[in-house]
Amino acid sequence: MKNKLFSSMLIFALLSLVVSSPFVMAQGTQLVLADFNSGDKPNNVGGDFGSWDKDPEDDTQGTQMAFEPDDALANPAGYSIRLDYDVDSANPAYNGFWMKLGGEDARDFNTLTFYIKGDIEKGFTKRVKVELKDQSGKPSPYVVANVTGEWQKVSIPFEKFRRVSDWSRINEFVVVFDDMNSRPKTGSLLIDQVTFSKE
Repeated sequence: MKNKLFSSMLIFALLSLVVSSPFVMAQGTQLVLADFNSGDKPNNVGGDFGSWDKDPEDDTQGTQMAFEPDDALANPAGYSIRLDYDVDSANPAYNGFWMKLGGEDARDFNTLTFYIKGDIEKGFTKRVKVELKDQSGKPSPYVVANVTGEWQKVSIPFEKFRRVSDWSRINEFVVVFDDMNSRPKTGSLLIDQVTFSKE
C-alpha cells in the first residue's frame, strides 16, 4: 500500500513539474523544431543548422554561431543559440543563421514562435529579419521589431509569410542580419525554442 501511495505521489510531482515548464504545451498544439538543449546538432526534426555569410572572403562582415548555456528561461541543463553578428562593412553586408527543417508539414499549425533576447553587454539590434522557405526555396521574410535584453516570446502568424505557397513542406528557417535593419551593426542575439504552434 505504501509503495502504491509513494508511486502515485511521485507521478503527481513529475506531472506538476512538466506542466509548469514554460515551453510545454498540450500534445498536438506545437511542433518543436529546435530547443538546442543537447548543445549539438541536429535540431529536433533531424535538420542541420549553422551560420552563413554573404561573402566568406570579406572578413569585415559575418555571423558566428555558438551554443549558450540556458538561463532561468529554459531548462538549466540545456542551451540556446548565440549569434554574434557583424554587418559593419564598406561593402553591402548581410549574414545570419540557417536551419534545415526537412520538409516538415506545418498545415496543422498557424504560427511560428521562438524566444529571443539581445546581449546587453555586447549590444544588439532591436530589429532582425526571419524567413521561412518552402520547397520552392523562395525566402518569405518578416521583420521582428522591439527586441530587448530580456527573453521574450515572438509569435508570427503564418499569414505574415506571404511567399510561402506550400505549408505541407517547409524546408528552412533563416535569421538575417543586414546593414539596413541592424543597429548597431555589430552585436549579439540569442534564440531558443523554435516551434510551429497552433494559437
